[in-house]
Amino acid sequence: MDLDKILQGESKNVEYKESLPEKSIKYLKSVVAFANTNGGRLIIGVEDQTHKIVGVSDEIIYQTMDRIANAISEACTPAIIPDITIQTIDGKNIIIVDVPMGRNRPYYIKSLGIVNGTFIRISGTTRLAEEPKLKDLMFEGSGRSFDQTIWQDHFVMQDEIDDLCKKMKDVAINNCKHEEMKQHIRDITASQLLSWHILEENNGTLLPTQAWRILSGDDDMFLQIQCAVFKGKDRTVFVDKREYNGPVAEQIEQAYQFVLRNIHLGAKMNGVFRNDIYEIPPIAIRELIVNAVTHRNYLEPACIQIAIYDNRLEVTSPGSLPMGMTIEKMKAGQSRIRNHALARAFSYMNIIENWGSGILKVIDACKKAGLQEPEFIDLEISMRVNIYRKTAEAIMQTGSETAQETAQETAQETAQETAQETAQELGSSVMKTLQAIQDNPNMTIAEIKAVTGLSERTIKTHQALLKKNGYIQRVGSTKNGHWLICKT
Repeated sequence: MDLDKILQGESKNVEYKESLPEKSIKYLKSVVAFANTNGGRLIIGVEDQTHKIVGVSDEIIYQTMDRIANAISEACTPAIIPDITIQTIDGKNIIIVDVPMGRNRPYYIKSLGIVNGTFIRISGTTRLAEEPKLKDLMFEGSGRSFDQTIWQDHFVMQDEIDDLCKKMKDVAINNCKHEEMKQHIRDITASQLLSWHILEENNGTLLPTQAWRILSGDDDMFLQIQCAVFKGKDRTVFVDKREYNGPVAEQIEQAYQFVLRNIHLGAKMNGVFRNDIYEIPPIAIRELIVNAVTHRNYLEPACIQIAIYDNRLEVTSPGSLPMGMTIEKMKAGQSRIRNHALARAFSYMNIIENWGSGILKVIDACKKAGLQEPEFIDLEISMRVNIYRKTAEAIMQTGSETAQETAQETAQETAQETAQETAQELGSSVMKTLQAIQDNPNMTIAEIKAVTGLSERTIKTHQALLKKNGYIQRVGSTKNGHWLICKT
């Protein structure tokens, strides 16, 4: 065993004891805490503050090992089976008690009972598990998820079920990327909600689960997404603050738009077209918010927080990582679903796609945008992700380079080349109509006819084609409305 690893100091997974305490409770709390988190190592024979090896004398070392094994066996439940070994360093013996991560959670000290005897590790210390964490451990140990449990003393009517089903379908359609995808969105009914455990049946009565509360937006639950903009790099000075409530699908969209409104937006010209470019890729922003909502611990009395600072976007989600999950595994594309019912509903609504792909998308999008890799921080009671923004100087430099590139490209491209490139997708004739609408979204058919020389019938055909392919959208009535440019 590497000496440096042994002596690198106490942490979430390591605790020192100079000698074995007479009262076993003083180290059994840590043993239980290790089993309830990610496992850990209790080292006997090392001073806590100095990390100096004092060792355990040869005369009592085997007796001490037996005492530890017997105390753990007799006092802890469910059974914890540690690996107890001797390591000799500089002629001194230390005892290493390796406690594996437990699956049959919660582990606790029998004499104290489950409420007062369940401990966890936080920031290198052993602490009593508070009620939300204790419940979370119970769900992990049972293999169930909190969102699938019945919302006690609540009932739902058929019209409420129909309303939720309709809203979920509307979200699913709105999140479709193309028309063909919309054609495959099926209706959902109470039967589907039952199979996803959004509803449960009890003696012929349909009862809502916690997932129902989350999807419908129960005001008595900590569902809010809190968004804020701060001046500088800390939370000293507020610039703007919003709190979004209601159904979580709506909260996701509102929080996403909040971030887009409060980060820099640049542009790059591609021929005659303008492409908007956000300093942080929108796909990365959306995936972070969706991931926070999908995987947060809804037992924790806390809200998701999204903070925008001068140098970073920060997304914090309540709850530790699910059992067995690490940041390294998460970044490698592994996923462990905490809220099973919610995940199935989000999959139907096209809010999430492939399991485990969200974080990979965030990393890839930031890399392509020239940003540093996002920072993932396990705060043990919550999970935080930081995306660092470019400095003001870098943004200005990027804008300058983009402007120079655009000027060079525009100077080199002729009108014939631009029309030829666009014709590959829409045809040069349609391009005339699109260009006229871009120049003036309020332009009437008669005005387009005067500018392009095309017939009224041809212009109408072009507009229908442009709408079908997602280039334009009509806002308002035919007489008083205007065109919205959706794609360039």
